[in-house]
Amino acid sequence: MSAPTLRVDTQDPTPPYEQLRRQLIDLIHTGALQPGDRLPPLRQLAGDLGLAVGTVARAYRELETAGLVRSRRGGGTRVAEQAPAPAAEERRQALDRYAVAYLRQARLLGADREAALDAVRRAWPADA
Repeated sequence: MSAPTLRVDTQDPTPPYEQLRRQLIDLIHTGALQPGDRLPPLRQLAGDLGLAVGTVARAYRELETAGLVRSRRGGGTRVAEQAPAPAAEERRQALDRYAVAYLRQARLLGADREAALDAVRRAWPADA
């Protein structure tokens, strides 16, 4: 599996460290990043995203405080073996972010509300 792509949107008013933190949380909670997976080194990720090292370090620190990653000098930062499950409010916020992104794309395609909702209904498995 290829490494997940992280992005920072300079047009988004959300601070870059928060954008990065949210994306990493989503990747951990969806299983795209598995327990024990190593996150990119601070300097590498900062360079790849055009951010200051301190910005990436802040995102990593907040993830560590939340118990989602573990950092060890010389061993890098890895997804925690026992990462806590997302709280209901955190799941709702993530779902809202994904919905906004989906609707933005649907509007760019010229879809109206019903067409966008129909697409979701078609994509939702009948047995789910």
